[in-house]
Amino acid sequence: MIHPSYSELMKVVNSEVEPGEVPVVNSRYSIVMATSKRARQIIAGEEPLVDGKDEKPLSAAVEELYQGAIKIMGDESEEEEE
Repeated sequence: MIHPSYSELMKVVNSEVEPGEVPVVNSRYSIVMATSKRARQIIAGEEPLVDGKDEKPLSAAVEELYQGAIKIMGDESEEEEE
């Protein structure tokens, strides 16, 4: 079993969304894409933001998301950066 579960991760990511606003994440696919992107960053040499000795990059990425060390930016944020 995966810990934390997809539903737990979605709750953490959407915890700062005000009632009535569109959630940042509304599918498992978004969680998978965000964690895989962060895992690739860790593989490329970035330091994990959570303590976990000998943790695999994907496990570290999931833990970072669960602890709130990283945030998933919505599509609107990406458009603003451009």
